[in-house]
Amino acid sequence: MTFRSMEELFEQGEALKGVRILDITRIILGPWASTLLAELGAEVVHVEIPGAGDLLIRAVGPQGQFPRNISPGMMCASANKYYLAVDLHKPEGLDLIKRLAASSDIIMENFKPGTFDKWGIGYRQLRELNAGIVYLSMQGFGNWGSLATRPSYDAYAQGITGLAEITGFPDAMGVKSSAWIGDFLSGTVAAFYTMAALYHRKRTGKGQFIDLSQAEVLLRCMDWTWLYGFLKKKRRERFGNRDMAVVPSCIVRVEDGFVALAGFSEAEFEGLCLAMNRPDLLVYKPIEQRLVEAETIYEAIETWARTRKTGEIRELGERHGFAVAQVMNVKDLHQSPHFNQRHSIWKFDDPLWGDLCYPMALHLADTPGRIRWSMRPVGFDNEYVLRKMVGCSAAEVAALYENGVVGRWNEQMAFTKPPVGWDGQQGLLFRE
Repeated sequence: MTFRSMEELFEQGEALKGVRILDITRIILGPWASTLLAELGAEVVHVEIPGAGDLLIRAVGPQGQFPRNISPGMMCASANKYYLAVDLHKPEGLDLIKRLAASSDIIMENFKPGTFDKWGIGYRQLRELNAGIVYLSMQGFGNWGSLATRPSYDAYAQGITGLAEITGFPDAMGVKSSAWIGDFLSGTVAAFYTMAALYHRKRTGKGQFIDLSQAEVLLRCMDWTWLYGFLKKKRRERFGNRDMAVVPSCIVRVEDGFVALAGFSEAEFEGLCLAMNRPDLLVYKPIEQRLVEAETIYEAIETWARTRKTGEIRELGERHGFAVAQVMNVKDLHQSPHFNQRHSIWKFDDPLWGDLCYPMALHLADTPGRIRWSMRPVGFDNEYVLRKMVGCSAAEVAALYENGVVGRWNEQMAFTKPPVGWDGQQGLLFRE
């Protein structure tokens, strides 16, 4: 199904409308899980501490740059949420969390195991207030086991799971993916687990505790590596940009850049051989033969591609039926007719920050994903959450501010506050 315009898309329903999520997560893994559900219509309250907020991600900007006071690190994993800043070290702050939890469907947290139990807002305590609560706890290594108390970051997860060890070229050290794949992949799986638990609750009326380990998600996603190691008793080697299990599938250098190229089916491989004017390689047409002679095939492809331009190889791929694409950069993607037609490059006018864009992959025909707004300053939606969701009076809210239970951004930290020139009203959702 296609949409003629953004206006038509926004007229469609939302799959998770009416689902409330209390998101007390930090950095990328947790916030990304709740963002996926927020883009499908869930009402997500994101909790931070007053002042600096989630400093470990708000302060992440390439070369220390924060355009318009936006944190690139936080923006990439945050959309459509209501931002509440609460001091969880104060009893009144914990009371607010309990009041929100009582009316929530899902709670997400990724603090050190046992922290929320100590504060009285762990699963065992909150299920007494809300028996149907789905409680997602995301850790590097789960909530129990000998590594459970270790902190985990994306690079750490890629290293300890062996993902970095199999990535890169044979004569070099293992390579960490530049994208935060450990966080984004694990956050996506976390959202999936949450939906499974929500469906179980629909059938049974029972909530449950979800114990997600970032490391275990990465282990599960490492294709044939583990079976190979188990059966052959050998470690998987690094092969750079060559896939040794799907031959050929590779990234090669061309005169004007790089292309990704593949021709795995017999028909595709035959087309590639004809395009290269290498009929002698057709002796390797059977897939099992190609796996044995992968080195010969890849050397032939790399030598042939090196003296040709991207456009020529792309035209040959279209003519002969094998897959080929330019290795694209961000500018190429922004200008891509295909991704723009599908709203995969989601360009919109944020109510606070102005023109922005995000990638979008949630194309449900009747309930498509959408982005209404990006990240928000620390505590930007305090009044909306406290008045509309918790049911506090204006006097109660004033007292919470006066006692330091809730707060807003730090004026000395650009990445926590609204853009320069903010008029004090733009983007606010609650007004008296």
